[in-house]
Amino acid sequence: MSYSGKPVHAEGPPPEPGRMEPTHAERARTLVELGGNSTLATISAKHPGYPFGSIMPYAADADGCPLFLISSMAVHTRNLNSDGRATLLITQHAAGSPLGAGRVSLIGDVSKLEGEDQMQAAQSLYLAKHPESSQWLQYGDFSFYRLDVIDVYFVGGFGVMGWVRAEDYRAAGPDPLCHVATSVIEHMNSDHADAVRLLGERSLGVKLRGAQMTSLDRLGFHLRAETEQGAKGTRVTFPEPVASSDEVRRVLVQMVQQARANATEEREDQA
Repeated sequence: MSYSGKPVHAEGPPPEPGRMEPTHAERARTLVELGGNSTLATISAKHPGYPFGSIMPYAADADGCPLFLISSMAVHTRNLNSDGRATLLITQHAAGSPLGAGRVSLIGDVSKLEGEDQMQAAQSLYLAKHPESSQWLQYGDFSFYRLDVIDVYFVGGFGVMGWVRAEDYRAAGPDPLCHVATSVIEHMNSDHADAVRLLGERSLGVKLRGAQMTSLDRLGFHLRAETEQGAKGTRVTFPEPVASSDEVRRVLVQMVQQARANATEEREDQA
């Protein structure tokens, strides 16, 4: 496959029919919202043309553009004042191989925020994310900077990757369940293991030794199922999008009730 030197934007392979998933743009915005390990790559002023990496905390604004609070004495700040082009790499916190974790590269131009309104808005967002950083504001050499995203590259794990247009990234929003997904997953796996296994059986059409919910979003969830032939992943789609833990609970109860009714009907038909 030839490469023209320009980014090829893609959403990756289409999902299976009836098993819709969030777009790469939505998943990128969700990862940026949740945060993780973040590294800023700037263009070195001391060694022109070479990248310089720095650990860089951030907070995202309404467009998903990162905001930084940085000192004028830092090497990365001097680099940015010389050349504002930069990339922020954000990697999802995950156990196991880092290559299997989600990550996103935000490519763009970094500039210092000017004007009282801009700085106050940035300060409010940043301190909500990093309240311990309030101590740095008393020093006159710290300022707020913003990365204006011009392109995005998203990796969702092994075999899931693609470029995301900046306009699609800005238009998308974080998944509404992103801050409650972990607690819902833990609750389902620990307290409703039989229900999770049943939903996996209905999805795959085979008996399972067990199943665990591994991810959750507004459109559905992924399961790791233990079959007679070994582990297998599957996607279960909600009958309707959900936007809160209460809605997840309601829809899951309906799905489990329907799955049990269908299983009963099938047993009666076979009798």
